Amino acid sequence: MIRHSMTRDEILSLIPDLSPEALAALTEAGVIQPLLGEGEPRFREIDAARLQLAVELEEMFRLDPEALGLVLSLIDQLNGIRGEMRAVLGALAEEPPETRARLRRVIHETRLLRVRRE
Repeated sequence: MIRHSMTRDEILSLIPDLSPEALAALTEAGVIQPLLGEGEPRFREIDAARLQLAVELEEMFRLDPEALGLVLSLIDQLNGIRGEMRAVLGALAEEPPETRARLRRVIHETRLLRVRRE
C-alpha cells in the first residue's frame, strides 16, 4: 500500500536540480514508473530516491536518460543479488559446522579453478 505519493510539482520542488524536461525524459526512458490513475501521474518515495540518484549520476557522468536507465537497472540487479546473498548466508549459518566447512572448501576450490582457467 502506498503511504504517500507526490504530484509532478511536488517532486520537482523536492529535487531542485530536476527540470520538467528531465523528469519527462527519465519517465519515458523507464527510469521511474509513476502511478497512473485519475488525473496526473503520482510519484512515490522510491521514485524520488531514483530520480535523485539519476540527477547525481547525470551530473557526475553526463549520462543521457537511456544510459541512466541502464545504470539504474544494473544497480537494481546488484541490490537484488546482495539480498539473495544475504539470504544464502543466513541459510548457511543455520547449517551444522561440518556442512559449512565443506561448502567453504568447495567454494575455495571453485574459485581457484576459475582463476586458473582465466
